[in-house]
Amino acid sequence: MIGKECNLSIDELLEFEGVIAAGIFSPEGKLVNYKSKTDMPEDMAEMTAKFCGTVNMTFDALATAYTKLYNMSWVPQHNWMYSGGEWTVVISGTRGVFVESSKADIQKLLVALGVC
Repeated sequence: MIGKECNLSIDELLEFEGVIAAGIFSPEGKLVNYKSKTDMPEDMAEMTAKFCGTVNMTFDALATAYTKLYNMSWVPQHNWMYSGGEWTVVISGTRGVFVESSKADIQKLLVALGVC
């Protein structure tokens, strides 16, 4: 994943209301660093890093295919978001946050992460 990417530190990301964990992962999905305001175990952070790396790779493959097949500019990938149940995950490059949706200003967070 190469392109616009959030460059806020983990501590800066944790300052946003509703953010309970922030982390950095390698493009291959290895956990580089994380911090949590809760007792999020390291194995959960490691599993999340693998998941995020895999999703990034999947989106890169899809974007490359659309770009080549349909002459649409989908690369480079910048960011993505998932929201379900009570939680939202926002990924910008190789940085991401876990957010308690009801307690966060999602719009403010998306702007800070470079999503909008």
